[in-house]
Amino acid sequence: MQTQHTQLIRGLGLISAISVNVANIIGTGVFLKARVITCNVGSPAKALMVWVFAGLLSLAGALTYAELLAMMPRAAGEYGIVRDAYGRTLGFIYGWTQFLIARTASAAALAVGFAIFLNDLLDGLLKHSYFQYNLPGGHQLSFGRLEIVALSAIVVTTLINCAAVRVSGGVASVLTGMKVVLLVGVGLGAFFYAHGSWGNLALSNVGGACEGVAITTGGIAGLAAAMIGALWAYDGWNNITFLAGEVKNPGRNLPLALIGGGFLVMGLYLFVNVSYYHVLTATEVANVSKSSSVAAEVVSRLLGAGAVTLMAAAMMTSSFGALHASLMATARVPYALAKDGLAPRSLSLVSPRTHVPIRALLVQGILACLVVLSFSAAYDTITDYAIFALTLFYVLVTASVFIFRRRQPNAERSYRTWGYPIVPIIFLVVSSWLIIQTIHDSPRKSAIGLVLILLGLPVYWLLQSRSGAVTKH
Repeated sequence: MQTQHTQLIRGLGLISAISVNVANIIGTGVFLKARVITCNVGSPAKALMVWVFAGLLSLAGALTYAELLAMMPRAAGEYGIVRDAYGRTLGFIYGWTQFLIARTASAAALAVGFAIFLNDLLDGLLKHSYFQYNLPGGHQLSFGRLEIVALSAIVVTTLINCAAVRVSGGVASVLTGMKVVLLVGVGLGAFFYAHGSWGNLALSNVGGACEGVAITTGGIAGLAAAMIGALWAYDGWNNITFLAGEVKNPGRNLPLALIGGGFLVMGLYLFVNVSYYHVLTATEVANVSKSSSVAAEVVSRLLGAGAVTLMAAAMMTSSFGALHASLMATARVPYALAKDGLAPRSLSLVSPRTHVPIRALLVQGILACLVVLSFSAAYDTITDYAIFALTLFYVLVTASVFIFRRRQPNAERSYRTWGYPIVPIIFLVVSSWLIIQTIHDSPRKSAIGLVLILLGLPVYWLLQSRSGAVTKH
């Protein structure tokens, strides 16, 4: 298909914009992180508070982002904000981190989650590996049926996103509706469970297996680890920002999508997590296998073993929808970088037929597949790397609201951050604390994450030197 430098078009309405945001938020986290959070903090009450705190923190970020995006509704919105606030160098580092590390790792984790749920559906049939290789540091490189399924999910969602943005937005709306029905159905079923007990909410974890959970001692370290887990489940609250250049009436619809989607997800998460503890004690939650999910265990109590099949199919749909929305949005980052001359120019090519950056989508899909092959057996490791890198840039983007208020006091702002300056400050303080605590508790993972981010600097200098050489000639 012939491509040329055409433009993105504003084809996403309000419902599609909200759906793209919610579809990316509700992925695998609400199903797979409940066990980890319970093990980190010990009791249902503390776990629920973690879900509340993480939700409010995400909303604080969304309230701030809403002002910035309403002012500057451009493709890969966050990238443009970082570039304009802090300069081209940091803008490139942001794009490098999002495209090559954080969002790619996020997509890989969602694909692996999809494969895990399909494995549950097929009663462990996908656990077969064709070969395994032990790497330094305890990691294992393997290739088997799980990897094939995860790779296939990335390929299929990438192809869907090559269609016009209104088509991808319609797919997101359908998948989001299915997710909401799923969570409400699980919650209602659990509350009507005859053997459930509200007394479970008062019981702490005692002797639960907590398979694969590093921090089970509670305290500050446990709270920070739990917050990282919950923030992964909420991650994607900013997903629509990448598509800011394709949203209709952006001054109105972008703030509504960010804030409305955040409130909707927070309510659903609290509802379904309370339902978990109505059916299971904290110890039973902690004993759920690492390869399964708390939601699947709850549904099996409600409807018997056959319900696990139904639940696995439903959660496959959820993770697939999040993967679709994530890949759809992230491809706009290399597109914007290429438009600024900070990535290969071919990535800025837009299909004249569908008006989407197909080459950027294909390259992104390939990178996500490489991450799957590298870390398919380490779901929590992938998500930890991703959320650490993402949180660093959430801080920078949120802080820019103060910069633009000072630089452009008279700029048109169709929406102003509610609670300014308190709300942005709260987001910055809590997020910074999480970053510092993560570095303290997991210095090796944090160091690896920082090194991966800083590797973007020599790449930027190389690109600049080549650009200078071209200009001289």
